[in-house]
Amino acid sequence: MTRSGIGYDAHPLAPDRPLILGGVAIPYGRGLQGHSDGDVLAHAVIDALLGAAALGDIGAHFPADGPNAVPEGASSIALLERTMALVREAGYRLENVDATIIAQRPTLAPSLPAMRAALARALGADEGRVNVKATTEDGLGYTGASAGIAAIAAAAIERV
Repeated sequence: MTRSGIGYDAHPLAPDRPLILGGVAIPYGRGLQGHSDGDVLAHAVIDALLGAAALGDIGAHFPADGPNAVPEGASSIALLERTMALVREAGYRLENVDATIIAQRPTLAPSLPAMRAALARALGADEGRVNVKATTEDGLGYTGASAGIAAIAAAAIERV
């Protein structure tokens, strides 16, 4: 039985924060605002996996506040590793992940192979099961105005 899920995340850009996408530090003058490291790519993949396994969403497993709150600045790649462990515990294995980052700036093409590799490591998967793309919105919306970055991901899992 194969199941699929989708995930989406977006965060505004802010000064004095590192820009982390797919677990990779991207040289840029601003980073993504968020309770964790703000890695929208990892967050979208997390939600896609949780959706495919019918395990809720990122906020249910990794809340920003309350007794089980994720520490501020937490690594989203570490959260992705924990998510994949939950998916495996539920009896599934990864088929594939396909993700798209939506950002006007910075140019992300040179960093895509490193993001793909980092995501594959966190998922415990062969890189051939992970795809990462980037696109702009040609100046439209908050991502097009370089005010934020978004990501969308699809994941397919199979019952073991």
